[in-house]
Amino acid sequence: MAVQKKSLGSYLELGSMGASLILKNLPFVLFLSFLTVIYIANAHYAEKQIRQIQALQNEVKELKRQYNSLKSETMYKSRLAEIGEDVESLGLRKTSGNVQRIIVGD
Repeated sequence: MAVQKKSLGSYLELGSMGASLILKNLPFVLFLSFLTVIYIANAHYAEKQIRQIQALQNEVKELKRQYNSLKSETMYKSRLAEIGEDVESLGLRKTSGNVQRIIVGD
């Protein structure tokens, strides 16, 4: 018995059972293909969003470090002794005695 090979053209004939099966299920196959493309695009979008979130989190951490550094530096510079040293160059000095009040009468 010789097995007869069918050519591709014989499958595409409209009278063939295979062609009718393909044509019948073509909308479903196209729908599945569309869903696959949407799924892949969604995965890429989610990964991109995750990378952006991680970059922003790193930036927030760096800004917090800078804030704490500036805050501690400002607290150190606002001490009375530090202010006194800074204004000595302007010719100002801290008084050694009590403050005197000037009272203006009626």
